[in-house]
Amino acid sequence: DDDDDSDDDSDDDDEDETAALLAELERIKKERAAEAAKREADERAAAEAQAEASMIGGNPLLQGEGDASFAIGRRWDDDVVFRNQARDVPQHGKRFINDTTRNDFHRRFLAKYIQ
Repeated sequence: DDDDDSDDDSDDDDEDETAALLAELERIKKERAAEAAKREADERAAAEAQAEASMIGGNPLLQGEGDASFAIGRRWDDDVVFRNQARDVPQHGKRFINDTTRNDFHRRFLAKYIQ
């Protein structure tokens, strides 16, 4: 009889140990799943924060929120082809003189080639 009781006790002990091990395994699986979910949520939050930071960094209006200086580095007409056309135009003192020896062309010619 004692052998039967000891077999039953050992079977009960084995079943109890198996049940305890399975419960421990389930607990470990749940902990790992929770850690994985937390890690994934942290990574997602970090990615969203990085994306938001890059969006804010790419917008010149949102940079430097404290001392917002909206100065533009160049003028609006820097790339215009015919810029400064009216400015600094030399004033030619062209005048018409109906005398070939006193007109401007003759005076320049004499200054250049003769004198």
